[in-house]
Amino acid sequence: MAERGETYNVDFKVAVPQKVRDITEEVCSFANAAGGYVLIGIDDHGVIKGTAIENSKRSAIQDSIGEISPALHCELYPVDVEGKEVWVVEVPAGRQVPYFFGGSVFVREGANSQKLTNVEEIRELFQQAEKIYYDSIPNKKYNIYEHLDRDTLKAFRREAHISNNVDEEQLLENIQAFTENGDVKRGAILFFAEHPEELFFHAVVRCTQFKGTDKLHIIDDKTLGGPLVSQYEQALGWLQDKLKLEYEIHGTGARTEKWEMPLDVFREALINALAHRDYYEQGAFTNVEVYDDRIEITNPGGLLPLVAKHFGRKSLSRNPYIFSLFMRMNLVEHVGSGIGRMRELMLNAGLPEPQYETEGMFNITLSRVAASTSAPELSDLEKLVIELMSVDDKPSVDELCEKIGRKKSTTYNILKSLRAKGYLK
Repeated sequence: MAERGETYNVDFKVAVPQKVRDITEEVCSFANAAGGYVLIGIDDHGVIKGTAIENSKRSAIQDSIGEISPALHCELYPVDVEGKEVWVVEVPAGRQVPYFFGGSVFVREGANSQKLTNVEEIRELFQQAEKIYYDSIPNKKYNIYEHLDRDTLKAFRREAHISNNVDEEQLLENIQAFTENGDVKRGAILFFAEHPEELFFHAVVRCTQFKGTDKLHIIDDKTLGGPLVSQYEQALGWLQDKLKLEYEIHGTGARTEKWEMPLDVFREALINALAHRDYYEQGAFTNVEVYDDRIEITNPGGLLPLVAKHFGRKSLSRNPYIFSLFMRMNLVEHVGSGIGRMRELMLNAGLPEPQYETEGMFNITLSRVAASTSAPELSDLEKLVIELMSVDDKPSVDELCEKIGRKKSTTYNILKSLRAKGYLK
């Protein structure tokens, strides 16, 4: 083991350090990983030095390991290596991850232990252990039947194609609204209770319309509560009241509505905000803000680390139970495709693609067709098209589609938008 050097599950100490907690931090990191060994009596280069550990130090090590929470049993014993005594702290793979020491979480990264300081990293570790998804936490002594919004349950039954022969209690049990102990989950309260904001005051959507392009003058301000599906429907209806609407009449046929922005973009953005927001964060609401030149939808919580690495390609919800209920109602069409779908919808409508801010809060900005005397801003994709079309040997439409990785219909709409903005002829 010593010959291979320090690895993901092996750490060397030449002697017991002055601060015994240095050993305990390594132990905690192994417990949060796949287990491992702390070998005392071997230097950083793998050279076996040997060491003696007196009883008082052994007790100090065991006492320090005893401070790890949840309780973790580790073996401490000596082995003879080449005639020298090496002490082994054998750490099992933890069954109750995550483990804390001194109020902190330690994890193994390669051959080193790291202290997690970022709340998102800690939360992701918890979620990997399937322990503290907010929407799966039970609310003891809460009687969901006394607070049930039966109109929402009826709509859920209809959209999820659940037979009317299944009674309320059986339906809620079938969709796992309760824990094994029979306590209702927070996600079920948020989704089916008549006024969940009475219990979770921050679980609302605040809709605000401003005059102009800043936050100086408020025209309209509403806070929407109720079941999450109701919040979604109310917020969508409020947005429709603020959007410009035109009617197109073709011959003698019926007229068709043409919104200034595709409604499906808002449907996608609102569902994402309600399903993926950080409900642990009680200092902020989900916000919908309408300005003359843009619409912003913001929800607490930046991207989870895994999602940030694969933004737009992978989906991982902070609230998988809530997300699954939206899916059952067919309000989530393609898992992991929301970002790409919103971009396609905006580009197909001849509008700039959405802009995102993902640090701390997740914010999506949708540019409106506002009158502006300044030159319109271009998205990175539009800039790429202009660059590709600026050469003498211009690509065909098919070649352009391949170079920018978009469908032909989307490419045509980008070209159309750039012509309208005066960048192409």
